[in-house]
Amino acid sequence: MKSLIKYSLILAFPGIGLAQVFNPQNKKVTEKFFPEFSQKITTPAFQKKKGFTKYEEMMPFLQSLENKHKNIMKLSFVGESQKGKKIPLVILNKTSAVEDKIKLWIQGGIHGNEPASTEGVLYLIQELLENPEYSELLDQLEIGIIPMANIDGYEVQERTAANGMDLNRDQTKLMVPESVYLKQAFSDFNAEVALDFHEFHPFRADYLQMGKAGYTVPYDVMFLYSGNLNVPGSLRELTENTFVKNAEKFLEEHQLSAHDYFTTSKDDGYTVFNLGSINARASATSYALSNCVSSLIEVRGIDIGKTSFKRRISTTFLIAVSYMQTAVKEKDKLRAVLKDAQQENKDVIIRSSRKPGKKELKFIDLSTNEMVTEEVSVRNALRSRPVLTRPMPTAYLILPSGKNMIEKLKTLGVKVMQTQQPEKLDVENYIVTKYKKASVKFEGTFGQTLSTENHPVTKDFPAGTYIIYTDQKNKGLIFETVEPEADNGFAAYGVLKAALGEELPVYRYMNSKLLSN
Repeated sequence: MKSLIKYSLILAFPGIGLAQVFNPQNKKVTEKFFPEFSQKITTPAFQKKKGFTKYEEMMPFLQSLENKHKNIMKLSFVGESQKGKKIPLVILNKTSAVEDKIKLWIQGGIHGNEPASTEGVLYLIQELLENPEYSELLDQLEIGIIPMANIDGYEVQERTAANGMDLNRDQTKLMVPESVYLKQAFSDFNAEVALDFHEFHPFRADYLQMGKAGYTVPYDVMFLYSGNLNVPGSLRELTENTFVKNAEKFLEEHQLSAHDYFTTSKDDGYTVFNLGSINARASATSYALSNCVSSLIEVRGIDIGKTSFKRRISTTFLIAVSYMQTAVKEKDKLRAVLKDAQQENKDVIIRSSRKPGKKELKFIDLSTNEMVTEEVSVRNALRSRPVLTRPMPTAYLILPSGKNMIEKLKTLGVKVMQTQQPEKLDVENYIVTKYKKASVKFEGTFGQTLSTENHPVTKDFPAGTYIIYTDQKNKGLIFETVEPEADNGFAAYGVLKAALGEELPVYRYMNSKLLSN
C-alpha cells in the first residue's frame, strides 16, 4: 500500500519524475520474477557507474565499430534533432554470395525515457559485428538501424521530442522534424521486416488500483502488432503466427516471458484493456501499412531505472535475433506474402472497431508477491471488424493546392505523378456532411472529425493535378491518410482543411483506364 500512496502522490504532481523519487519495483518482485542476467555487456552505459548512454558516448562507440568493420558497417546521418544533433543510421551489409538479401529495419529510442531500447540496439550492433555466431545472419540480411531516434528526449530521459511532441504519434501527420527524417529514411530503405523497440510502464495507475495493494505486469516483453484491416490478412497472419510465435518460443528458451501488448483506458468509469494496434499514427501499424512484417516491441522497463537492465537489453537483443532467424528461414514465404499483399484488391477500410470481449490476464499481486489471474474486459484490435468501407479506386486525384499532403505522402514512400495538361474526368467527389473541430490541441493540431458523401461528377482538372495510383506497395498508407474519415488521416489532423458543405480537393478516380501524365 505504501508504494501505491507514493505513486498517487506523483500522479497528483506530474512535474515530479517518478524515477527521481523512487523505484516502484521492490526487491522481492525483482528477485522472484525478473532476476538480473550475468553476461558481460560493454556498451557505453556499462562503462560508467550511473546513468544511461549519452549521445556523445554513443557516437564514438559507433564510429569505433565502423572503423573495425568497414567492410560490413556504414555510418551515416538522416537529419538533425531540433537541438542540432545528427541522427545516426547504421547499415550492416556484409559482402556475400547472396544478392537478394532480406531487408530488415530496426529502430530504438523514439521515446526518450525508454533506455533499454537504445542500449539493446547498440548491443545488437556490436554482437552482429563481433560475435562469429551471427555471421551467417549477415550473409542473408541487409539491416538498417536507427539506434537513438529521439536524441533530444533521450538526453534528458523524457518521452517526447524537444518541442513536447510524441514522435510515435506523428507517423501520418509528420509535423515534427525528426518524424520526417526518420520516416524518409524508413521509406528509402524499403524494409521487408521492421522492428521498433520500446519499453512499457509496468506500474500504470489502473494496475495499482487492482487488488489490495495494486498489481504489476508479470511479462518481460509484450508484442504490439497491427490488426488494421488495410494490412492484408495474409501479412497479419504471417506476423502473428510465425514471427511473433517464434520469438515467444525463443524467449521462453531463455527463461523470459512474453504476451501480446495490452494497455488500459476508461469506458463510462470502467477500466477496459486494449489489445493490439489499429492506429496508423504509430509505427506498429504505419510500418505494416507499407507492406512489411512489423512489430513494436515493448520491454518491461519505464521508470525502474537500471533494475534488471542486462535482462532488458538481452530481451531486446534476443527478439531481434529471432526475427532475423525467422526472416532467413521463411524467406520464400515472406516474399510470396508481400507480393500477394501488394496485389490484393479489396474494399478500403476507412474505420473499424475492436472486438469486445472477456479475457483472463495474469498479474503480480504486490501484496503477496504471487501471480494472480483476473478476468477483464478487452477490446481486441487484432480481431477488428470494418465499420466504414468504400470500393478501392484506381487512383486518388488531389488538386495542386494539396501540395502539403503530397509532400507527406512522398515521405511515407507513396509514388505520386502529375498530369501534364488539363483534363475533364469522371470522378467521385467528397462533400462534407458533418463537421466538428476540436477545441483543444492534440499533438500540436486541432483535430477535425467529419463525415462525407461521394457523388459522381464530371470535373475539369488543371495541369499539375496529382495522381496517386492505388496499385502500389504503400497503398495502405494512402487509404489511411487520404480518406477524409480516417481516424489518423490528413483531415483528422487538419492537414486537409474542411468545412461543412464543402467539396474537398480530393477525388476518387474509378475508371480502370490509366491517366496521361
